[in-house]
Amino acid sequence: MSTSDAGTVRIERRAPVATVWLDRPGRHNVLDRGGWLAVARAFRELSADDAVAAVAVRGAGGRAFSAGSDIRTFGDERDTPEDVRRYSAAIASAMAAVSGCRHPTVAIIEGICVGGGLEIAACCDLRICGESSRFGAPIHRLGLTMSHDELRPLLTLLGPGPVLEILLTGELIDAERAHAIGLVNRVCPDGSVAAEGAALVDRIVAGAPLVNRWHKKFIRRLLAGGTISAEERAEADEAFSTRDYQEGRKAFIEKRPPRFRGE
Repeated sequence: MSTSDAGTVRIERRAPVATVWLDRPGRHNVLDRGGWLAVARAFRELSADDAVAAVAVRGAGGRAFSAGSDIRTFGDERDTPEDVRRYSAAIASAMAAVSGCRHPTVAIIEGICVGGGLEIAACCDLRICGESSRFGAPIHRLGLTMSHDELRPLLTLLGPGPVLEILLTGELIDAERAHAIGLVNRVCPDGSVAAEGAALVDRIVAGAPLVNRWHKKFIRRLLAGGTISAEERAEADEAFSTRDYQEGRKAFIEKRPPRFRGE
């Protein structure tokens, strides 16, 4: 295991899984502008690492995934028009890095997940939470907006109705409602969130890593719309030329777990 630290964001590596920790438990893992930039750096670093097969995102302390941006810093970091642009750019870079990660990403959510925390979770591929988790973005009470870059992952995930319900009412929704609208994939007892989340990640990394990356890429491309080119269609056949395909087929016939190498 190895760990690297960037203030309120920490990377923990247990090959082939990396965990990005939002690590400010005394303040519900809030992020200032530097924290958002650290999220972006962490995901860019991990996305480029072929030794990684999946990335989990967690909030330290067990009481919150993240309460999002640190409002106490807004007087210094989000005051002037230039400040606002710089802060918004930091959030956008984080959203793009999480959404664009080549590896499967799983948000393991304990406790509250609001504001920017909700945005980070929406950028992940899968989300698992505890029964007492709460979700929302009561920012209309602060007189501030989500930018287009912040809204896009939520809109893609949920559609306009649930997103507007969250933003216009400012209400926190419970885990049952979050599951019903597709915000989370799975809900489990509070005491087993970490274990269930780890088991979910383990099932992901048991598969061929190249195939997982391809499926993410193909789904993003289909969501983007437009005509799929001949070259893009041909890429879907490349898996059959990999060593992992040979290993997977052999393991199936021999009735044993495959030993994938990402080749």
